[in-house]
Amino acid sequence: MQITDLKNIPLVKLKGIGEKSAVPFTKVGIENLYDLLYYYPRTYQTYTEPVKVNELDEGYTGAIRVGVCRDFFQKDIKGKTITTVSVEDETGRIGLTFFHLKYLRQVLKPGSIFCIYGTVSKRGNKLHMDQPQIIKPEDYDVYMQTLQPIYSLSKGLTSNAIKKAVKQVFADYGEFEEVYSEEFRQTYGLSLLKDSLKRVHLPEEYDVLVEARKRLVFDEFYAFLKALKASKEENNRVVSNFTMIENAYTARFIEKLPFELTKAQTNAWRDICDDMTSGYVMNRLVQGDVGAGKTIIAFMAMLLCVSNGFQCSFMAPTEVLAGQHYESLKKLVDKYDLPMHPVLLTGSTPAAEKRRIYEQIESGEIDAVIGTHAVFQEKVVFERLALVITDEQHRFGVRQREKLEEKGDKVHVLVMSATPIPRTLASVLYTDLSVSIVDELPKNRLPIKNCVVGTDKREVAYRFLMTEVQKGHQAYVICPMVEASEEAGNLENVVDYAYKLREVMPKEYRIGVLHGQMKPADKNKIMNEFSRGNIDILVSTTVIEVGIDVPNATAIMIENAERFGLAQLHQLRGRVGRGDAQSYCVFIQGNKDKGQSERLEVLVKSNDGFFIANEDLRLRGPGDLFGIRQSGLMHFAMGDIYQDADILMLARDAVENEGA
Repeated sequence: MQITDLKNIPLVKLKGIGEKSAVPFTKVGIENLYDLLYYYPRTYQTYTEPVKVNELDEGYTGAIRVGVCRDFFQKDIKGKTITTVSVEDETGRIGLTFFHLKYLRQVLKPGSIFCIYGTVSKRGNKLHMDQPQIIKPEDYDVYMQTLQPIYSLSKGLTSNAIKKAVKQVFADYGEFEEVYSEEFRQTYGLSLLKDSLKRVHLPEEYDVLVEARKRLVFDEFYAFLKALKASKEENNRVVSNFTMIENAYTARFIEKLPFELTKAQTNAWRDICDDMTSGYVMNRLVQGDVGAGKTIIAFMAMLLCVSNGFQCSFMAPTEVLAGQHYESLKKLVDKYDLPMHPVLLTGSTPAAEKRRIYEQIESGEIDAVIGTHAVFQEKVVFERLALVITDEQHRFGVRQREKLEEKGDKVHVLVMSATPIPRTLASVLYTDLSVSIVDELPKNRLPIKNCVVGTDKREVAYRFLMTEVQKGHQAYVICPMVEASEEAGNLENVVDYAYKLREVMPKEYRIGVLHGQMKPADKNKIMNEFSRGNIDILVSTTVIEVGIDVPNATAIMIENAERFGLAQLHQLRGRVGRGDAQSYCVFIQGNKDKGQSERLEVLVKSNDGFFIANEDLRLRGPGDLFGIRQSGLMHFAMGDIYQDADILMLARDAVENEGA
């Protein structure tokens, strides 16, 4: 059978999975056996020999072999179960705390022996572990011999459940066919697909995992680059149906602006203007650092388009960001009396208003549409769409962008990205686009002040957040996890962190919670509340990495900063420093690893996204398998353009050699 045939086999066909037990799988997007095999581990756990309690120190991550003491306490606070217990060996005692695990009363019985795996922290002078793993000694002996896959989970789903299901797939359906020829695989050093999928989920040793991962990352890059090549060949020097002429509107607009465009902005605008007036279809990427002023350039392109009698569309990745862009454009239109009639179109737009907007777009009365994915729905029919702009273009699937471009005939395309990447990689990824770089910040922006501190300085950081809020500003706190789980170990999570903050912050402080598992309407509500200043401190996952622009936010604190790639941390930091006030970023390092400290120091030294992107590539290098996929760029399931730059180049060679 072909690997794609597994898409037609539902999860419930596996032994041991019924309708009820399949529900947690569907919450993470696993509907069939194909989804299951391509739901990769986010990292791998390696288990070392247990140490004695008296050998532990703050920041140490590992295991101890201990007995459970009698002081077991369990209490419910506002519907949340908190369990505390002490464990000991012959050398000393350590406290453990667990969240949301009521069943532990039946497990942690006095005198019972377990291996406890977690990260050590300090409470006063006493050592402690939060949310460690509890493992039977005989199981731990097995774990020490293998790499254990750790998956991103939802409530009711465990890494063990996924691993067990994967084993069953290979037992029952594992003989699917190879998609590449033997010669192709030999040329590029690729293992068999069925072996690679099995070994990435059930690795026996590190070297085997490296080879398996190489094959699967290659597959992603190869498919992506083939699609790019086809797109480039199709769009290469296509004669435009919407030739424009440069007119006085944009020149007057630039003159009236209360600030001077930077040299980089001026150069990018000249590139766009030349493209749109050349007689050929524009396919251009404006790649700029966070806060470099790309949006005003996009608005100028829209003005050139509508002043030539055509329509344009600007698509943003979130409703909040679309709304912010619309409000900004509307103010400019009103202030400078621009010949533009913009409208906001999102999934939340009321049905009656949508119908009216559809009619006005089709009649040409509306000439500038700003929105989310709602813009490319079938009901939207443009009269003379000539320009399509997508913001943070890697957040949209290729097909989504194509569907929007199909609303017009040979339209100009402008894509925006605030994710700086090394130019060597850009030359591979953006082969279908001309690139303009905006690498200067506006003159009124103060550089963000940065620092990296350990968990022992968290209380000082809290006081600093209070100071910023007292000044009338707002702040973010970023956690890597949504809620506590056994697999998460000692990582901070949004749900418990918000509860903790409410305990230590003044009662009048308004603390909000935001994460990717919330319903879209709830996420939009929270982001809107924060944008309006009705939330003082927003505790969030990386869902705010793109799509929120609040100039009044002046401080961001990122917990377990070592868990993220430098490029992603730079994006997160870019949520502050968007106004005139001095802004700050505090990176909380959850461990004392020297290599991680070196990485984070790069962010302290520089606010330049292009420098950071190159350092990220240099420091991480290929083969760093352990840690979540971090670049956030292009949304590959496993590949990371920084970590896997060598495989990206290999896939590029394969695509180029095909046409030779």
